[in-house]
Amino acid sequence: MTTPTHNNFSRLVQIMDELREQCPWDKKQTIESLRQLTIEETFELADAITEKDWKGIKEELGDLLLHIIFYARIGAEQNQFTLQEVIDGICNKLVSRHPHIYSNIKVENEEEVKRNWEHLKLQEGKTSVLSGVPRSLPAMVKAMRLQEKARQVKFEWHTKEAVWEKILEEEDELLNAVTEGNQQNIEEEIGDLLFSIVNYARFVNVDAENALELTNKKFIQRFTKMEEMALNNRKQLNEMTLEEMDDLWTTIKKQNK
Repeated sequence: MTTPTHNNFSRLVQIMDELREQCPWDKKQTIESLRQLTIEETFELADAITEKDWKGIKEELGDLLLHIIFYARIGAEQNQFTLQEVIDGICNKLVSRHPHIYSNIKVENEEEVKRNWEHLKLQEGKTSVLSGVPRSLPAMVKAMRLQEKARQVKFEWHTKEAVWEKILEEEDELLNAVTEGNQQNIEEEIGDLLFSIVNYARFVNVDAENALELTNKKFIQRFTKMEEMALNNRKQLNEMTLEEMDDLWTTIKKQNK
């Protein structure tokens, strides 16, 4: 891997300093105003990764790097921390949480590395194995992270078959709730079912969030193609029957295959 030189990094920091001092927009920014922009940049990176767009990944990584330097500049202005302290902090954390590399701890596989990581976090003062999961994460991603965290203390099903049995159990409970007509129970059981499906995806080495996003993209592509085909027949979708639209959908699926 080609690493940036000190001059490369210093140039970026200098540009950020100049923008902060001279650009009216950059002068006005706060950590609060940058927050939403950072979230957007992160999702743009996620989109590029899903699409395997390496050019886009490179660009979005640059945008996120700029945000990190921007936050550090504001932190220094507020006498909270410096960019050097940010860098030192992550360096020290990586060394302390990888004793199998930087000390004499032995590990057999990646699972032991993850368990050691969580154990070290608790030693550092974390009150719960789950405390490192951000509250503002999207629900699907949060479910995956919670399950991964719980796994590190072996709170985990032993087989994917057992997880599938749990899905079937949750499905039955959902259908019972629908039959009873209690909306609060229906919502709760749908949540339980989704949580179990995310767990199963993890057991078969699938990123549930990415899998759902791929399906979203596929649905958009097929639906817009259906709209196009309807227009070619001089029709709008709202003028067609469900059976007619289903025929178009089936045709598009066959074309994609």
